[in-house]
Amino acid sequence: MIVALAGGVGGARLAVGLAALCAPERLTIVVNTGDDFEHLGFSISPDLDTVMYTLAGVADPERGWGRADETWSFMETLGKLGGQDWFRLGDRDLAVHVMRTQALARGERLSQITRALAKLFGVTHAIVPMCDEPVRTLVLSESGELAFQDYFVRRRCAPVVSGFRFAGAEKAGPPDVLQALMQRDDVEAAIVCPSNPFISIGPILAVAAIREWLEARRFPVIAVSPIVGGQAVKGPAAKMMRELGLEVSALAVARHYGPLVDGWVIDDCDAQHAPELKALGKRVAITNTLMCDRARSIELARVVLALAREAGGWH
Repeated sequence: MIVALAGGVGGARLAVGLAALCAPERLTIVVNTGDDFEHLGFSISPDLDTVMYTLAGVADPERGWGRADETWSFMETLGKLGGQDWFRLGDRDLAVHVMRTQALARGERLSQITRALAKLFGVTHAIVPMCDEPVRTLVLSESGELAFQDYFVRRRCAPVVSGFRFAGAEKAGPPDVLQALMQRDDVEAAIVCPSNPFISIGPILAVAAIREWLEARRFPVIAVSPIVGGQAVKGPAAKMMRELGLEVSALAVARHYGPLVDGWVIDDCDAQHAPELKALGKRVAITNTLMCDRARSIELARVVLALAREAGGWH
């Protein structure tokens, strides 16, 4: 059993590679829900949908999020009527939010809804939200404490960041299906996808039971650096690191995770960090980590699993 922690486009793309190499019963993808919010009366789960759409092969290949071949009649009409159109909801995408909102109103758990939606999209690998309870990422900034989507979308990540808070995490616990997995003794590795360490992986690790499970692990944790050549492949990770007073490098990301990660997969252009990572006691694999297509996602996943196999001593 392989458990992947994912959020955003980088997480979704590595999930595609892992899913190509691991049978459905052998891979569980745990997804960040700190980005979730209520908007226009709908319950929206951006990272869950990004992972689901990408695995289903219906994600917009250019934006990385939302549906391919999307239309925007709803948003165009809403804008003309003077409604809030700063968070773009495509017509196809909207149907998923409607179904999720209705199911939550009926009392269904987010994990149940996610499983049902994934099945409808033909996804056979398990996509599991980090928790069923609402957890909301709040960005501490020069403009005060901002709701994540306000910071990320409405303000386009412009405010200077000083920290993060995950409201509700102290009361959150893993969904039943994840709790059952955490009690199994056949987990071979956990994979930290190349997702933003602060706003994609951070909320998952803020769920105490998940973090404690990883800290007490008897299996290796392997991570792929989201920083390549001193830059984030996508998103505001590099900007956040600079504002938090951190060096923007694969090495700084490794120091951020500390003993929680046993092995690192870094890009060819960051090979100079390998000796320092090894000095920290980490196993290291060096490869092309840019996932520009499905074939690259699969090749990167192959390297990740090979490092996990080496670290865990399994075949």
